[in-house]
Amino acid sequence: MKPEIVISVSATVIALASLWVSFTESRSTRAHNRQSVRPLLQIRRVKNVEGGRTGIQVLNAGLGPALVTGTTVWLDGAEIGAWGHESHRRITAGLSMQPRHSTLPRGLPLLTGKELPLLVLDDFDPVAHEPFWRLVTERLRIEIRYESLYGGEEFRAVKDPRQQ
Repeated sequence: MKPEIVISVSATVIALASLWVSFTESRSTRAHNRQSVRPLLQIRRVKNVEGGRTGIQVLNAGLGPALVTGTTVWLDGAEIGAWGHESHRRITAGLSMQPRHSTLPRGLPLLTGKELPLLVLDDFDPVAHEPFWRLVTERLRIEIRYESLYGGEEFRAVKDPRQQ
């Protein structure tokens, strides 16, 4: 075999190997970059924090902002709809007090470290507000669907009354 052919074949193999390494490295870098800005929403029940605030709040404990893509709320196992003013009215219809609430419209960005009160009472009294606490702990299920700025991940945060 002529030396020119051996050199040409060797150069082609090295070029293909280099191309493969570049391709896999590029995929790894892209995956790392996506993880480096991954949001992580947590829906939490809080009781008597910061001067008596009690209820449900959402926190972005991730590394990047979360974009809300949708929400669903259930009351006593029946689907109410998306989290918003109308669902708030239906959920709190039987309560004597009106808790504060925040809406989660599609496309809302939740910044890293940001807490958003979904349904809260500011001056909680365990006896007077027992129906509200029962609503928050036993009757209400909330699901928030979200993604990072890259999009397409379809992450979910769920607060189920069966979860502690």
